[in-house]
Amino acid sequence: MANQLTAIILLLSCLICSQTASAGLPVSLPDQGPLPSLAPMLEKINPAVVNIATYSTQVNRYNPLLNDPFFRRFFNFPDAQFKQYQQPERQQQSAGSGVIVNASEGVVITNYHVIKGADEVQVSLIDGRSFAAEVIGTDPELDIAMLRIEAEHLSEVSIADSSAVRVGDFVVAIGNPFGLGQTVTTGIVSAIGRSGLGIEGYENFIQTDASINPGNSGGALVNLRGELVGINTAIIAPAGGNVGIGFAIPANMVNASMRQLLAYGEVKRGDIGLAVQDITPQLSEAFNLKNGQQGVLITQVDEHSPAAAAGVEPGDIITRINGTKTGSSAHFRSQISMSAIGDMLRLDILRQNKTLKIGVKVVAREDLSYSGKSLHPLLEGAQFENNPEGGVVVSAVKPNSPAAYNGLRPDDILVSANRIALHDIETLRRALSHDRSSVLLKIIRDNVSLFLVIR
Repeated sequence: MANQLTAIILLLSCLICSQTASAGLPVSLPDQGPLPSLAPMLEKINPAVVNIATYSTQVNRYNPLLNDPFFRRFFNFPDAQFKQYQQPERQQQSAGSGVIVNASEGVVITNYHVIKGADEVQVSLIDGRSFAAEVIGTDPELDIAMLRIEAEHLSEVSIADSSAVRVGDFVVAIGNPFGLGQTVTTGIVSAIGRSGLGIEGYENFIQTDASINPGNSGGALVNLRGELVGINTAIIAPAGGNVGIGFAIPANMVNASMRQLLAYGEVKRGDIGLAVQDITPQLSEAFNLKNGQQGVLITQVDEHSPAAAAGVEPGDIITRINGTKTGSSAHFRSQISMSAIGDMLRLDILRQNKTLKIGVKVVAREDLSYSGKSLHPLLEGAQFENNPEGGVVVSAVKPNSPAAYNGLRPDDILVSANRIALHDIETLRRALSHDRSSVLLKIIRDNVSLFLVIR
């Protein structure tokens, strides 16, 4: 009996050791035949992960005084010598990664920051082929870019439902770190819904400890079935290298952006006219929420917005959108951003401890006009709209209002607030939340930039 017990303990020890050493692999090893391996899965999807090289041009700098012919004659500076300072433009190269998501059309997804400012983009496959790529659309707020290459016999990665990803799921990161060439690392999902990092306009990251380094940007984060769950995009690297904290854009957000880029060549995000904030423990107690109840608190409902028309009120708490939990204001923004203009959203709302289900239609941001009072007391009397070309435009100013007294005029374009660059109304709202006593605005008025301090 003692011998049997000893044998059982030894067997269990072997199983535990094998599970620890083979992260993501089967618990037991076969007595005969091949060892458990990710190789069969990787052999299918590695050809769909590409290396990206970008080339940009830059003119050599020289003293601007040399542009003046009189200066050159006065100092006897020959034109031939001047031309030496006007060296031919030199090329700079950077490396990143990308993922083929549509083999028949040659569509490649990568990060926007990988190809930003590039004059030429080159995509290289694992089989040694290389192709010039066309940038067919970008989404800077999500840090996504879509490329197209003319090539045959391509492989593609299928896109998974990233909402099903759980903490503890095994994942594999594939990319081109430090320009070494295709590299595979493994790990787990460390966290989901990461936000507040200030990396992108819309943040709802998957965090992983799979090794991600410079050059992995735009590469694939896949599950053990070889399905794309995210696009690797950023790391926290205090020492300049991987420390086990990497971030990927969820595949569902990438897919929503990709559909619009293919349809319109740009992303047309909608809005429903709500301002929300996270629920703190103090607010949870004040609203008599149950322990662990998640959601976002509505602080403002803009007039004439779809939310106002649907009966949404300040003080309501949104717990779900289309059946998916809403845990933070950043998560709320990302959920709205994935919705197409014209979509009907189903909001689960808590109002005085009663659950309501309200349908709200998503409209184009430019169709909404936001009151200055809802954004900041010092801007009362002004109406703001999203500027299609970036920033926020003042659509109207009431005479003798605080906004008029403080110098705002119709058609002013706000490009920054409190030294934060403005993309839209939402970024203006966040910039103004830092200081309620004064506002520093940078505006464009009659094609001239100027600063305006409002107190």
